[in-house]
Amino acid sequence: MKFEWDENKAKSNVVKHGITFLEAVTIFADPYLLFTEDSQHSQKEEREWAIGETENGSLIVVVFTIRDEKIRIISARKASRTERKQYEQGI
Repeated sequence: MKFEWDENKAKSNVVKHGITFLEAVTIFADPYLLFTEDSQHSQKEEREWAIGETENGSLIVVVFTIRDEKIRIISARKASRTERKQYEQGI
């Protein structure tokens, strides 16, 4: 898989959520990774959410889109309590 992101957005994500996009992309190796559409924020492009564990064991949510056959990371943050439950239940 190939990944890309906007460097300014990546920096602001670290300030806002404490998660680097380099850490965020590691969830795509999680065999239990969950995907869902982000229809609420998909006006200009189709966005998706992925909930998974990073290589460090943190459970996070990554918002992304597919652009030119690359996964473009938009944001990453810690999973909420509800999202943790969904992940644990495999929903």
